[in-house]
Amino acid sequence: MKTINSLLLGLVLAACPFAESLSQSAGDAQRVTVRSNMLGIGGTRVLDTYLSQEHFSGFGLTFLSTSEYLRNNRCWSTLVEHEANISSVHDRADNREELEGAYNLYLGRLRTWKLLDGRLALQAGGMANVTLGVIYNTANGNNPAQARFALNIMPVGAATYRFQLWNISFTARCELAAHLAGIRFSPNYGQPYYEIFSCGNYDHNVVPTTTLSAPEWRTVLTLDARLSKRVTLRLGYLGNFQQADINSIKQHVYTHRALIGITKSFSIIPRQL
Repeated sequence: MKTINSLLLGLVLAACPFAESLSQSAGDAQRVTVRSNMLGIGGTRVLDTYLSQEHFSGFGLTFLSTSEYLRNNRCWSTLVEHEANISSVHDRADNREELEGAYNLYLGRLRTWKLLDGRLALQAGGMANVTLGVIYNTANGNNPAQARFALNIMPVGAATYRFQLWNISFTARCELAAHLAGIRFSPNYGQPYYEIFSCGNYDHNVVPTTTLSAPEWRTVLTLDARLSKRVTLRLGYLGNFQQADINSIKQHVYTHRALIGITKSFSIIPRQL
């Protein structure tokens, strides 16, 4: 996983016009990594008309890993987030079950403005998102599964506020991102998967998307409480709302998660030559 992160991070930096300034030598720049790992539980709502016209709802689990890389004298930071989700949902009559699983990778670059003597940090930038997943209907004999693949560009904004309460250091953060444009895989309505992969019958299966055809909204709210020098408890909420209307197939996966985890910060001071 570390190798994949390094490779993807390098690609993001290479594609950014300001990557050169980050890659330059900064002997007096302290490099800081803020990393958190969280587990979440909550509700999931699924609709995929390729599999069923029914709405499904249930519960799921999510693992969310977040890493932010920054330098103390730079205004740009790099954000890397891994989000893995699995859910079990049922129709309204509780007769049919679907299993939904997805992995989302988010790679972002954010510009930071510090206010109120550094207690408030406002960030804005862009993020690339890769979604890989599947929805499996246990009752279907033909076409029981629907694959999910999308590559999106998302504007992102965040606000972080640090404060003291009861002699404890707290950090509250709100992160918002929305789909702007991208590409998405989808079979056409009624098209079996074997026609695509075995027969090679392409039928508009890779589709450009915009916020109109595939709206997506993601919200991450967290509160960190520094309990000791080594332990920072993080509580939060994750709302990920993915939707699409492509090739006469409607799909949405809405997830709500209550999060709990641990946050750690690492500082590296480059050696003076």
